[in-house]
Amino acid sequence: MLQDSMIERWMSGLISKYPDLSSCKKDIEAAYRELSSSFHSGGKLMVCGNGGSAADSEHIVGELMKGFMSKRPLGAKQRSLLEGANPTDGAYLADRLQGALPAISLVSHSALITAYANDVAPDMIFGQQVYGLGREGDVLLALSTSGNSANVVRAVQVANAIGVRTIGLTGKGGGKLGELCTVTIRVPYNLTPDIQERHLPIYHTLCMMVEQEFFEA
Repeated sequence: MLQDSMIERWMSGLISKYPDLSSCKKDIEAAYRELSSSFHSGGKLMVCGNGGSAADSEHIVGELMKGFMSKRPLGAKQRSLLEGANPTDGAYLADRLQGALPAISLVSHSALITAYANDVAPDMIFGQQVYGLGREGDVLLALSTSGNSANVVRAVQVANAIGVRTIGLTGKGGGKLGELCTVTIRVPYNLTPDIQERHLPIYHTLCMMVEQEFFEA
């Protein structure tokens, strides 16, 4: 985990650009610690949301599963494994793979989502995936500007039951997610566009923090 001084540096950088996020500082730090602990224990991140928050879910996974601010070259052990298993193409593979932090966007599985919404219950489209994919020690990042999106709330309820830690990214009120999540980051705004505009620098900062910890140490 990053040293406290480095965590403080990241928080200071974020708040200097977005002073209105100062009220979120402790919860952003707590969210980072949840992510760090999970990745260190071999866990993964699942992300879900609707509309703009669905797009944010995809965005977050993209920053974690490949190089974001760092190129994340493979280490000698990983290169050796690839080259040993692929004498002809191993070097090519190793040169074009990057270190990854395991993350899954639950909004991406259109066949499953539409089938579950049609056959079972629309509010359970993310909950079913958390139940099928989630393991104790994983983290669910749940995005909802109101904090009350039914399918996101259901996913958190399932996650809590099976030992998956939960981070809520919401607006000022927090909604139901504020009552349910292990950590809730409440952006101090009420209008959806204002909330979403602040969600992006928060999750960018979290992604950069874990990237620095795991790939730049």
